[in-house]
This record gives sequence, structure tokens and C-alpha cells, in this order.
Amino acid sequence: MSPSGIPRSGPAINEDEAEDLLRCICFKTGPPRTVGVEVEWLVHELRDPRLPVPAERLAPAFDTVRSLPLASLLTLEPGGQLELSSPPADSLMSCVDTLSADLRTVRDALTPLGLSLSGYGVDPWNAPRERLLREPRYDAMETALDRTGPAGRAMMRDSASVQVCLDAGHEEPGPLGYHRRWQLAHLLGAVLVAAFANSPLHGGRRTGWRSTRQALWTDLDPARALAPDPEREPRDAWAAHVLDTPVMCVRGEDAPWDVPEGLTFRQWLRTGRPRPADEDDLRYHMTTLFPPVRPRGHLELRMIDAQPGTDGWVVPVAVTTALFDDPEAAETVYRAVKPLAERAGSPAAPRNPLWLAAAREGLADPELHAAALVAFPAALEALPRIGASPAVVGAVAAFHERYVLPGSCPADDLLEMAS
Repeated sequence: MSPSGIPRSGPAINEDEAEDLLRCICFKTGPPRTVGVEVEWLVHELRDPRLPVPAERLAPAFDTVRSLPLASLLTLEPGGQLELSSPPADSLMSCVDTLSADLRTVRDALTPLGLSLSGYGVDPWNAPRERLLREPRYDAMETALDRTGPAGRAMMRDSASVQVCLDAGHEEPGPLGYHRRWQLAHLLGAVLVAAFANSPLHGGRRTGWRSTRQALWTDLDPARALAPDPEREPRDAWAAHVLDTPVMCVRGEDAPWDVPEGLTFRQWLRTGRPRPADEDDLRYHMTTLFPPVRPRGHLELRMIDAQPGTDGWVVPVAVTTALFDDPEAAETVYRAVKPLAERAGSPAAPRNPLWLAAAREGLADPELHAAALVAFPAALEALPRIGASPAVVGAVAAFHERYVLPGSCPADDLLEMAS
């Protein structure tokens, strides 16, 4: 423990050591082999999902699901959302099968309690509830994000997503090289936002966006939610981005934690104030950055809205995995999305015209629709090559026919229901 009473996990680090550490831990290169997924769900009343679930009913329900024997990690989000994070799997089907089994177990436990899991990017019917988790991290996060407006609170309390996790890729250049995959993630990401947009309503009203969830990220603290320029060498760009982003909080032994304003991690390292920073502080700081693509050894694609239905989440996981891990599909889709770079500008996301169009228009945007018309057939061709089951291929084909071909997205179904 330091003289100030703040717990320390190791010796202080300097700026060079921090940059070296970031380059080592954020892009672990090698042949793409594993896939994972993190799926968030809103918890609603089984009898009528438009009714808010009282906090006093959620607490015992969460105690029940915490006790379940699951292969996936189960966590609770500040507004009562439930998240399941699969373990890294050596194939798409292993990932899908594991998480599907865990979801069945969770649903079976919630049903007798009169609760269900709903897949929407934000809650269509209910205003954000009071924050359920009262922990120093979320107290500090709310304080920091409140400085830029209400989007942070809505994101914490009322949003849900499908996050696909894939290996960083080869060290060498090529369709599966880590630099190419980094670029692809930032361009294809806008197409994924558009195709899987599923949050046009929030708190019972139309928002004007197909993906209100993405709009919330656009309004979030720009330094924390923006991505570095994907055209730059990824390790250098990400290391600089992490060090030049303001610190959300300085953890202490007691709550509340200090929430400095405008103190970048680089400045913290140089000044040693309010206390010297160590490696654990740097690792924690990275968890408070929310770009649409976050390198954590692997690539974490964070831009997809939660999907409707019991198994709707499988489609974005399958499409994304096929387009990244099959060399032929990766090359095809990269050529299709590369022209979007001019429209996106730099940095890549989320506050740029391309990502704004994806969130507002979905696949009604002509250029995004054109890219999707290449991406989805490429994924359909690749899925059997990476071992996808006929059921998964069929689900992707059905989504392609229902939404991609006509230039629609799940958000349009919600808008039609609300008419």
C-alpha cells in the first residue's frame, strides 16, 4: 500500500514502459483461431415486456441466475441488463453451441419468476431506470460521463449489444494480417451497425435513428468513444490513443474515487500526481475506453445492437466471423468496404458521416446497402468452409433475404409495429 493509503499492485511505471506494455498486450498476433461473443440482454416482464420490472424483483432473480452452472461468464450491467460472455472457442459452432446452451439455462431459470430476456439496442418502451449497481467504478463513470451530457447514463442503464471477439490476426501482411483486420473492422463496422440496427424507439418514442444505441455512443465523451486512425500502424496508434485519453478515475482504497477532469494518462505518468501510476492502473484505464473496436489482445467489435428473438444474436456472430476468418471472404469484403474510407474520414468512428448515416438510415443508405450486398453473400459462401451448421447458414440466408436484399434492418420492424 502506498503512503497515501491507496492500494498498489506493483511499482510505478514510466511513459516508455507504458507504451511498450500497450504494444505487447493489445495486439497478440498469430493465425486466427478463436472466436468469442458477449451478448447483453434487457430483462423484461414475461407477461408484457412493456412493463418495467421493479428493482425488488430483479435482485432475487439475479441471485438465482448467479448460482447457475454456466460455461459463460455472467455479469450484470448498471441498469439491470444481463450479459453472458462465452469462453474463447476454437470454432464458430463451438462458440454458438456453448452460449446457446447457457442462454437456455438462464431463460429456464427466469421463466418461473415471470421474467424474460429481450434483445433490443435500447429499451423501446421504458425510460432508463435508476442505476442498480452502486459501486465505485460506476459512480465514477457516471460522474465523468455526466460532464458531456445524458448519453452516458442512458448507455450505462439502458443499452444492450452483441460484441464479437476475434483474434488480432497474422503479423504478416495479407487478408488475415492484423493491420488489414484492424482496418476492416473500422470500415465493415459501419455496415454491421446499419444491417443490425435494432433500436429506433427509446422510452416509448421514436428517436429518428435506426440505431439509437449507436447515437448514444456518438454523444458520449468523444475522447473516450472515438477510435484512433485505422490507417496508422495499429500498435502505435492505439498506444498513443490510450495514453492521450483522459483518465476516468483514480482508484482509491475508499469510495468515492477521484474523478479528475482533463488528466490524460500520459500526464499522470509524467507528473506522478495524484499518485504514481502502475501497470494495473494502465490496464484498468483501458477498460474505461469505449471505441467501437477495442484491442484487448484480440479484437473486440462493440458496434452491433442486441438482436430480436431467441437466437437472433447468432446471425451477426456468424457473419462477422466468416468475413474476418475466411481468407477469400475477407479479401472480397475488404475490397467492397474500402471505398467507404473516404466518406468515413479520420478517425474512423463513431463521430463521422459514415457511422452517423449507418445509425440514422441503416441499410436505406445506398453505399452501405451496396457494401452489405457484397458482404452477406460472401459470408454465406464462407460459412460452410468454416464449419457452420446448416441451421446457422439458414439463419444468415433468411436475414439476408428479409433485410439485406430490400435494404432494411430489424429497426424497421419496430417502427412498423409502432405505427
